[in-house]
Amino acid sequence: MLKVPPEGTRQKIELRVEKVVSVGEVDPAKYPIPKTKLTLEFLRDHLHLRSRTNTIAALARIRNALAFATHSFFQEHNFLYVHTPIITTSDCEGAGEMFQVTTLISESEKLEKELIRNPPPSEADIEAARQLMSERGEAVKQLKAAKASKSDITAAVAELNRAKESLSKLEERSKLKPGIPKKDGKIDYTQDFFARQAFLTVSGQLQVETYACAVSNVYTFGPTFRAEQSHTSRHLAEFWMVEPEIAFADLQDDMNCAEAYVKYMCNWLLDKCLDDMEFMAKSYDKGCIDRLKMVASTPFVRTTYTEAVELLEEAVKGGKKFENEVKWGIDLASEHERYCKCF
Repeated sequence: MLKVPPEGTRQKIELRVEKVVSVGEVDPAKYPIPKTKLTLEFLRDHLHLRSRTNTIAALARIRNALAFATHSFFQEHNFLYVHTPIITTSDCEGAGEMFQVTTLISESEKLEKELIRNPPPSEADIEAARQLMSERGEAVKQLKAAKASKSDITAAVAELNRAKESLSKLEERSKLKPGIPKKDGKIDYTQDFFARQAFLTVSGQLQVETYACAVSNVYTFGPTFRAEQSHTSRHLAEFWMVEPEIAFADLQDDMNCAEAYVKYMCNWLLDKCLDDMEFMAKSYDKGCIDRLKMVASTPFVRTTYTEAVELLEEAVKGGKKFENEVKWGIDLASEHERYCKCF
C-alpha cells in the first residue's frame, strides 16, 4: 500500500507491504547492481541488468520520448516517413568509413573446416579416376564391337557415366582452396551473397532524395553506422539519425525546419519527461533543464559562411591559434564551430 511518509523523511511516498510472494532468490552479496551509485563504465559490463538502474531507465524513457517526438514533429508538418535500407552498396558524400557486410569470411571458415574433415583429392586420386573412366569407356567400345546384348551395353554405359560423374566431382573438389576467393589478385565479390560489395548504411540521404523528387517532403529516421576510429563523444560506431528532405526549398527553409525541430524536441522533453530530466540534473548535469528552456525559447543566431570566416580571421589576428588553417574556402572544423558559437 502507498502511504504518506512520516514527517522528516525525504521520500515522497511510503510503501507498506501486506504480503510478499517469493518468486526467486537473489544473493545480495553476488548481485552486481546494489543501491549505491554506479559508474556508466561499470554498467557497460552488466548490459542485461543495467536497465534496472535509475540512470539507464531514465535514459530509455528520454530516448523513447525523443523518438516519438521526432515522428510527431514531421508527421504534423506533413512529411512522409521513408524506410531506407540498412544494407546498401552506396556511400554518402564520403561521410565516413563504412562497415562491410559479407558472407565470404563465414563461407571461407566453413570451407576450411570441411577441407580438414574431408581433404581435397590428390593428383593421384584424380589420375586414378581418369584411368577408371578410360577403362569403362574402352569396355563400352569392346561390347559394341562384339555386338553384345543391349542389357550388357546399357550396364557398361551406366558404369561409364558413374566414372565420369565421379571424376567431375573430384576435379571440382580439387579446385576448392581455403581462404577468401580471389580473381586477378583481388577479392572476388561475385562469390559473395550480393555478388558485389555491400555495406551498413552511413546515411539514407540518397534514398530519401529520390522520394522527395516524387512525393515531396520526406524524412528517414533509423540506425546509421560509421567505422571511424575517433573515440570522442561526437563519434559513434552506431547511432540513430533523422534526415529530412524538403522539396522546392532553399537554405532558409532548411534552417527554419532544423530550428523548429530542435525546439520541438526541447519542449517535448520539458513537457513529457520533466521528472527524468530533474533526475539527470540532480545526478549528472545541473544545467541541463536550463539549457533546454534556453534553446526552446531563444531564436537561433544565423550567420553566413563569409561572416564566420571573417570572425575566425579576426581571432587569429588577435593571437588565437587553431590547429586547422583559417581561410575562405575551407570546410569549417569542429574547433572553428566551437569558437563561432560563443559570439
